Amino acid sequence: MKGLSKKEIKVVSNLEFNKMYYFTISDIKNHFENKRQMINTIYTLRKKGRIVKLNKYKYFLVPIKARTGKWTDNPFIITDEICNSKDYFIGGWSAANYWKLTDQIPMQIDVYTTRRQGKIKLLNIRIVFHRTTKKRIENAITKKIWGHNFKIQNKRETKKWMKSRE
Repeated sequence: MKGLSKKEIKVVSNLEFNKMYYFTISDIKNHFENKRQMINTIYTLRKKGRIVKLNKYKYFLVPIKARTGKWTDNPFIITDEICNSKDYFIGGWSAANYWKLTDQIPMQIDVYTTRRQGKIKLLNIRIVFHRTTKKRIENAITKKIWGHNFKIQNKRETKKWMKSRE
């Protein structure tokens, strides 16, 4: 791999060998002698496009097979990883499309959470965060896609949401 140091290759190949595409600093700290070296390596890997920061503690590894550095994963899995699998659910058109209530393919993922709000574009996916209550989050259900759990608005609530859009 052109442009990567031996240390960077070691970290990236170890993560990919163990299929750890989503990882934290604690997952890679054994490769480094000190914290400064680890932070510098993470910085250069981000700058080179080999890893993408998802939240304060979590990163996404762009696989080696993505030669140009362009890669993405299922938007529901990315959303779950950004939110650390808690205090959120996927709603809006994404949920309506998931439950086959519409054929419309959503342009963005609407995430309802108690923690944050705003918009981000990550791995070519536009994610819009909306504030909601804990009670609404408790009504969400957990589903599985590609062996990974995610939380989505239940079908009944999604139907109600669609009726309010008319």
